[in-house]
Formats: sequence, structure tokens, C-alpha cells
Amino acid sequence: MLTISRRFCAIQFFKINKHPPTQFHFPLLHNPLITRADQSSHQKMAFISHPMVKPESIDKREYQLSIAMKALDANTMVILPTGLGKTAVSLLVAASRLYNEGGRVLMLAPTKPLVDQHLRYFEGYLLAKSPEGSDTSPFVMFTGEAPPDERTADWNRASVILATPQVIKNDLIAGRYTLSDVSLLIVDECHRAVGNYAYVFLAQRYMATADKPLILAMTASPGGAQEKVQEVCANLAIAHVETRTENDPDVRPYVFERELEYISIDLPPDLKAAIQTINALIEDRLGVLASLHFSVPKREKLSMRELSAINAQIQQRIANRDSAAFSAASVYAELMKLKHAITLAESQGSEVLKGYLAKLYAEGTGAGGSKASQRLVQDRSFRELFERSVEWTRELHPKPEVALGLVRQQLTDSPNSRIIIFATYRDTVQLLVDFLAKHGIESERFVGQATKDAEKGLSQKKQIAALTRFREGEFKVLVATSVGEEGLDVPSTDLVIFYEAVPSEIRSIQRKGRTGRSGAGRVVVLVTKGTSDEVFRHVSTAKEKMMHKSMRSLNAALSTPREIPLAVEQASIEEFTPQGIKIVIDDRETSSKVVEVLSTMGAAIRLERLPQGDYAIGDRILVERKTAKDFADTLINRDLLGQLKAMADAVPRPVLIVEGGDIFTQRDINPNAIRGVLSAITIDLGITLLFTKDEQDTAQMLYVIAKREEGERGERKMHPHKVQRSMKEEQEYVVSAFPEIGLKNARLLLAHFGSVQGIVNASLEELMAVQGIGEKTAGRVYQVSRREYER
Repeated sequence: MLTISRRFCAIQFFKINKHPPTQFHFPLLHNPLITRADQSSHQKMAFISHPMVKPESIDKREYQLSIAMKALDANTMVILPTGLGKTAVSLLVAASRLYNEGGRVLMLAPTKPLVDQHLRYFEGYLLAKSPEGSDTSPFVMFTGEAPPDERTADWNRASVILATPQVIKNDLIAGRYTLSDVSLLIVDECHRAVGNYAYVFLAQRYMATADKPLILAMTASPGGAQEKVQEVCANLAIAHVETRTENDPDVRPYVFERELEYISIDLPPDLKAAIQTINALIEDRLGVLASLHFSVPKREKLSMRELSAINAQIQQRIANRDSAAFSAASVYAELMKLKHAITLAESQGSEVLKGYLAKLYAEGTGAGGSKASQRLVQDRSFRELFERSVEWTRELHPKPEVALGLVRQQLTDSPNSRIIIFATYRDTVQLLVDFLAKHGIESERFVGQATKDAEKGLSQKKQIAALTRFREGEFKVLVATSVGEEGLDVPSTDLVIFYEAVPSEIRSIQRKGRTGRSGAGRVVVLVTKGTSDEVFRHVSTAKEKMMHKSMRSLNAALSTPREIPLAVEQASIEEFTPQGIKIVIDDRETSSKVVEVLSTMGAAIRLERLPQGDYAIGDRILVERKTAKDFADTLINRDLLGQLKAMADAVPRPVLIVEGGDIFTQRDINPNAIRGVLSAITIDLGITLLFTKDEQDTAQMLYVIAKREEGERGERKMHPHKVQRSMKEEQEYVVSAFPEIGLKNARLLLAHFGSVQGIVNASLEELMAVQGIGEKTAGRVYQVSRREYER
């Protein structure tokens, strides 16, 4: 028996193929989505039936079909609780678009483990074919590990591409392929599409260049602030929002029971005493700020919001060149460190606090430590607290024992369970892994890629391997930071432990969603009494309620779908292919808005690792870009002049761009010292110094420089003209023109060989024997001196 969703078919053919619904004919198995009811079963299990969906593989759920119908009409954001099949909805929409429009589907997710999970799902259920008709798989996962040429070849052969956004952004900027034939862009965890996150750039580029654009954005938790949700909608060109809650009638039958439990824990006396000492230190710092005529709250009211307000006052007075504000900025840094110490003591425990105090002590007593750390270490109360912490020989906080008890009970009651413990800090994750191992329970940590201090991160490959072992039951407990919160699907996870409450409604929802996906689940939140844990618990609950209310009003405001703009209204694809001015950009700059703007302006960009500078224009110009803050920080903490000198030695036309802000107000530096540095940069090093307002302004400046460099009338002079030179200067001038020589190496070579002729006639071994001249540089001089000129 065939059960046909006529409205779905009519909408799909009428809106997408522009055929009137009267043209339908039976049978419909080669037309868009219908469902087949299996009459052989007493349960009458119904499945989706579609020529591009594996038969009898995806259950028919009316809410998923309804959402998919709307998503085919306009750019749509889908807000659906975790475990209710956002990925299934995306697969249904992908099948329809591939069947009706052809082209490719591009699915983006923020992490490689999540991309890998989506790849396995699509490979299992979507019957896609390679555009080239070859026998190769139509599915491909893009990571930054594969060479660019390999990614380009994979793009050309695949019809379904799954990737993290940054790698697609880099490839588009470098002109390796375009999005012109992408008929569906799926954006998972779309609440990230704010600010300078790669989703924003990709959505804008896609809508501007795709022949038949359609965006499907998905999230379980867009956030409680309606302004942020509206920003996401604007950034992704969303015209319609489809939202469901677990209480909606069409969703309720598919929701598994999820028990939510809060366990209150008393703070031990030693940690209470430590917090009292830290609070006294905070009181002193607030008093210092008050004496400098800053408005400060009472210590009991010192929240993160209040700290931000203090910082805003400080920054305003710094902008007004108030010298007292620089001292206040350092005191503010002390407050932030002390506030963080209290959070650790209350929610994480004595071992993590002990490690943090030791880190502050090392910073304050070592070379190069910040003024804030140095002053803290000089405070007798802080030193006494540090000395007390050294004597702690075991974990004082009861949380690890409570977590152990929960894990033991769960594994006793259900030996095949999977358990996830979420903790905010990596130190806590490692502490829990070690603590569980000590008591005979095997677990593994699941953290991000970055290496922090001495603690190594997990590569994306290792993250995927850990999840595979967890799913297959090689170990039963996964201890994860926030990297494990988004989207990861381990069906048998039936206990999730929050080691601490979190104030973010997005993170709270994501954590809870790791259980109750394919059966009843339990969520336990550990809350230390009378601490920030309790505050965060109530804050996240209130924000969740606000989010659901906000979603209802947003859905009402956007409930009327809009037609997708026609291709004739879009920018020409030629505007976004590498045909314009040529710029080589250091691959570490791709997170900057500057690169996005240059790409949008039509620059032909090549990404590579530059030894000096951030942008290379032609063979004469290198540009180093620094924000005003980075300029000041590098001047104090790193070798700014050494870095710039290396660039000046490499090319005839070095340029420094200082972007945004006032360099005189970034740090407590004597203005004459900054003026001296600027003089050295321009006069001694011969670097052109330019100031820009923001990233947009920087991009436009770079574009103009590159355009001028490429479009100079007449024959360009390889060396700048100088009216009068001594013979010595003329010799230095000639030799410095050799590739990778510069003025410093020219003087070394002339001093060693005595003349330009001596350098030209020298053997490779003789050139390499000059102190300061390496094999590479010697080889370039030798090669240029002897290679025949090609006419």
C-alpha cells in the first residue's frame, strides 16, 4: 500500500520544477518523497520511499517531512531538539535537491568528528551518484590534511561534500573551485554563524555565486537572545524558521524520557578558607581602583558583567590618555585572575586550583611575567595561600567521589552503558580520567586540538578514533570538554554527568542532548552549594525558557516563506574567480576578515606559508599587518624590530600596516619610546608605514597597492632611484639586488670578497663559507650569476 504525501509532491514539483501539480501521474516512486507502509508487520512500520534514499532505511516521521517540505521552499533554519533527526531532515532535502536540480550538496559542520559522523550517515542512507558517472564514491570528506590539488580533484568527482568550514573557505579564496553548481548548502550547528566565523563568509559567497542556491541551517540551540538569532538569520540569508520542541504533538511520540537530576555538594572547609583569602585579595584590588576614581561594585556583587563595566571605564580613560588608567588595567588583570581562581575552587576542586596557583606563582617569579602576576606574588596573602596549596596531598572537593559513585552505579545496573562526563577545563578532564583509572574504571579524555601549556591536544584523527572506540565499547566512560558537546551521536549513551553547571543555554542544551537519543537517558548536574554553580544552574534554566519563547516569536515573524532570489539577481561568477590583481597571503592570515574582503573584491589569491610578512605583492613588496594592540604587545613582549628587519632585508619595498586604534594608548609605554620605534622603522629600516581604520580598510589598501604595482605605466625600475650615491653605496646597491640578499648580506659579501666581481666569480663553496650566508642564499647568488639570460 502506498501512502502519498500529495502536498509535499505538489510543493516540490510546483516550486522547484515549476510544473503545476495537475501533471502528477502514478506510480510516484520516481518522483519526490512519498512513504511506504509495510503491511506485513502488525506495527505497520512506515519508511520514506524515494529513488535516492536507501529502501526501508529511514522511518517516516510526519514532523520531519513537514520540515523538509518547508525547507525546499526557501532558505530555512531548523531548530529541533537533539536526537530528533536534524540529520535525517537534511538528508531528505539533499535527496530532493539532487534528484530535481542535480549539482552538488555541500554540508558543513564545525568539527571533523561531527563531519565524519555525517559522512557515515549519508553514505549509509543516500543513494547519490558521482557527477562524472564514474565508479568512485560520490561522497567525500574534506579536511585540511589533504593536499589542495587532491581536494580540487575530489570536488570535481563528488556530488556530496562534507567538510569543516575553514577548509572550504580557504579553497574558495585560493580559487580552487567555486560554489556555482552547489544546489544545497547545509550548515550544521548554525548558531555559530556570527562575527567572523567562516559560515558567514561561505553563506554570502554561496548566495552570490550559486546558480540555484538553497540553504538549510540546523541547530538544537540557537541561543536565548533574539538579537543574536536574528543576526544568524541575516548572515545565512534565512527566510523561514522551522522550530519544534519536545512537547509539540507531532514530536512527542519520538521523545525518549530524559531524567534531569541536580546533586548538591558541600564545599569543604579548606577550600572555603582558600576562597576567603582570595576574596580578601579582591577587596584590596577593588579598593585600589576606587582610589583611582573608578566606579566599582561591592565585592559580593562582582560578576563578570560588573568586571566588563570596570574594563569599559578603564579603556575609556586610556583613550583619553589618562596615565592612571594604565595602572588600573594591570589591577583589572589581577582581578580577572583572582576571580578565575574562585571559580576553580568552587566548581573544579583543590587540585585544579593548586595547579593554577602554581602557574601564577611561576609567572610572577619568572622572567617575562606580567605585571599583574608579579604583583600578586609579591602579596603576602597570596604567597601564604600558594604555600598552603602545596601541602594539599589529595583532592579536597567531593565532586570526583560523587562522579565515581554515579559511574559505578550505572555500570553495575547496566554494564553495557556509555557514560559521558562533561567538564569545562582540561585539567579537570585529566584529573577525572586519572581518578577513575585509580579505581579500576577505564576512560579516555576527549579535548580539542590545541596544545595548551604542557597539555597536548587531540588531533582530529585521534578524536574520531576515540569516539569509534567509545561507540564500540572498548571503554565505557568518555570525559570531555566543550568539544564533545555539539552533535556527537553515541546511541547507547544513557548517562551524562555535568561536572559543573554552565551559564550558557546553548552549552547546557548541547550537553543534555548527548543522552536520550535512542532510549531513556539520565542527566546529572553536580552543583556546589552557595557558589557560582548554583548561579549558573538558574541562569541556564532561565535562558533556555527565554530561548523557547524567543523562537516562537521569531517563527511567527518569519513564517511566510520568501522565494529564493533568481540567478539573474546574483553576482556574476567571474567576479569571484581569480582574475584580478595577484596577492600571495600567508596561510595563517585566513581567519582575518581582510582575506575575505580581498577575495570578494576579486583578487587572485594564493595561500602559502611566508617566511616574512603576511602579504606578498609582486616581487618587490612584502606587507606586515599588525593591529594597534598587536603592535604594542610585540614591541614589549617580542622582537618587533627584529621581525621587521628580516622583512626589510628580504625585499626592496617593505610595508607595515598598523590597523585600528591608537598605538599610544594600547600599553603603558612612554609616547617618546613609541615615536622612537616609528622613526627606526621608517628611517633606519626603510619600511613604509601605513595606518588603516579596520580590516575592510586594510583590504582596500592592499588592493590599491597591488593594483598600482601591477599596472604601473612604463618599465618599472627594479631599484628605487637615488640622485647621489657614494661608490660604496653603489656597490651595496648592486649586490643587495640579488635574490634574498638585502643590505645586510650585501655588506657581508662585499667585506669578504672585496668587490662585486669577486662575488660574481666566487664558487658555491666560497659563497657558503661567508659567515651569515647559508646554502640557500649562496645557491641563489651562484645560480643568478651564471645562468644564461632567456630572451
